[in-house]
Amino acid sequence: MSAKPPEPGHPREQDQKPEDKPAPAGPRGFLRTFSSFRNRNYRLFYIGQLFSVTGTWVQRIALAWLVLELTDSSFLLGAVTALQFTPIMLLSLFGGVIADRLPKRPVIIAMQALMAVQALGLGLLVLTDIVEVWHVFALSAVHGIAVAIENPTRQAFVAEMVGRDQIANAVALNSSLFNSARMFGPAIGGVMIAAFGLAVPFLINAVSFAFVIGALAMIRSSELHLVKEKVTGNLFEQFKDGIRFSLTTPPVLMIIIVMSFVGLFGYNFSLILPLIARYVLDTGALGFGGLTSAMAVGSVVAALFVAYISKPTEKMFMFGGITFSISLALVGLSTLLPLTVALLIGLGAASIVFTATANSRLQLLAPPEMRGRVMGVYIFLFQGTAPLGNLFIGWLADVWSVSGTIVVSAALCGVGILLGLLYRLKHKIADDPESEWERRQSSMAD
Repeated sequence: MSAKPPEPGHPREQDQKPEDKPAPAGPRGFLRTFSSFRNRNYRLFYIGQLFSVTGTWVQRIALAWLVLELTDSSFLLGAVTALQFTPIMLLSLFGGVIADRLPKRPVIIAMQALMAVQALGLGLLVLTDIVEVWHVFALSAVHGIAVAIENPTRQAFVAEMVGRDQIANAVALNSSLFNSARMFGPAIGGVMIAAFGLAVPFLINAVSFAFVIGALAMIRSSELHLVKEKVTGNLFEQFKDGIRFSLTTPPVLMIIIVMSFVGLFGYNFSLILPLIARYVLDTGALGFGGLTSAMAVGSVVAALFVAYISKPTEKMFMFGGITFSISLALVGLSTLLPLTVALLIGLGAASIVFTATANSRLQLLAPPEMRGRVMGVYIFLFQGTAPLGNLFIGWLADVWSVSGTIVVSAALCGVGILLGLLYRLKHKIADDPESEWERRQSSMAD
């Protein structure tokens, strides 16, 4: 029988009882930006991820280049990308159920190992010169399936490592890691391809997974903030419980409303940045790389800022969304390279304020035994809908214009934010998750 989802803030985690485990005084000043690093488990996991995520970005560049060399087809390159994201759209919600049912660390290790095998397989196929397009398609689908299960599990595992008080800081530091890898990984991949050929980036990525798997193996289970109540029962009932909780909890639904618009229409950078570079600014591949790096720089700076604040308020979430929409519209209107670079730095910063705050608030608002399923909804809306959004944006850019399409995308993001604001006013949602818990608990007591 599946566990009934309790109200947000239900105290079922070890770390939700400060009388059982007094929290040490945290660092002050700038050092509090990195306060989660005081946690040995998180520190190990972060270092392991740093190698693994960088290796993944190295492989992304090599995979795109491999497809173009094999097919000389932009359409097939898009199809490979879709194959990686389609499993996320189809399976991430069930991945969240798995995250709540099973111990998270073994699940993450298994999926990381599967991705390592996928990278090794591609590397050996290229090295032996027997690789064919269908190999790339099949292994890309395998990667997508692994990500659909690993991603919500990993997101929820962050809370188990650091505890509730440090969730916002750890999520923001994770964002800085992923964007640092996005900044340097493609450059490393390009150098590797030029110097050693296409096989080496895949093999290097396969090796990089050993770091995160090793880090996970070294984590001390006794120091994890584990959920006391185990989730058991019918898989589909638990799936419905996660959806029901997300749609009937006002502060969670408010985030979902906004994210469903911004995730679908706004987060298509892998598509709009090359279009801007080629058709608006005419900068070529070098300019495309510069635009990508500019956005990554803004993302890293903003991630460190959010880590320093460590207070995922609803106002910050909305501010990030509004700033994101305005910045995106201005990027669409710009025809000057220096101005576009400056706007992309701002866009990258706004995107991290928006996503890191959404991630943190959802984890704080979800009951501990429901976190995996709520993060599955988050992954579905933010990554799983990417193929649909890319199809719409690509079609509109073809039949109209790149600049006009980007402005329309920004306007649709604005519609989602407006709906979220109206929903917030209607349900009187508190700015602070702690205040929201107190309000809901008081209403239950009455």
